[in-house]
Amino acid sequence: MKSTPQAVFRKLAALYERMGIAYDAAAQGLGLTCSGCADNCCRSFFQHHTYVEWAYLWQGLEAMPQDRRQEYERRAAAYLREAREALDRGERPAAMCPLNDDGLCGVYAHRLMICRLHGVPTVTVRPDGGRQTFPGCFRAQELCEGREDFPVLDRSALYRDLARLEMEFLGSRLRQLPRVDLTLAEMIVSGKPL
Repeated sequence: MKSTPQAVFRKLAALYERMGIAYDAAAQGLGLTCSGCADNCCRSFFQHHTYVEWAYLWQGLEAMPQDRRQEYERRAAAYLREAREALDRGERPAAMCPLNDDGLCGVYAHRLMICRLHGVPTVTVRPDGGRQTFPGCFRAQELCEGREDFPVLDRSALYRDLARLEMEFLGSRLRQLPRVDLTLAEMIVSGKPL
């Protein structure tokens, strides 16, 4: 049975809070801070994969003044042009996230999972038992260098819970809709997902 969007969004906000606690524990255990970092994660080329996060992002965008949202939409269109040019040159795009306002996220409470968890070393155990690892951002990798024991954030349960929320959010439409594989800028330019 499909839940109301607001009920799912409340659960997503609680999941995001758990993600924040897990991230903070791993970052503190590693001694990782973003302060003064020359490499800005907001220039990373991330693909996002859930309708529930896309819709929640739009809840945050719709709550802001129209002129501010339109500025983000303008920036998102510019981001897409810059990203396409980089991809056409065979390069990985490194454009600034359209929601970045002088180093701060313009929709911080509504930012997506990867924006919340990027940086620290992570592991994800897939349903087939395979493991995916991420060594962390450049600064995290430097902090881990030479260490045998460092904190690794296990994203497995967080991903499973997000997948459950996606199923709850979409209900019977789950198998009818195409898979999401979009940048945040594409989610903004495309508008609300459903």
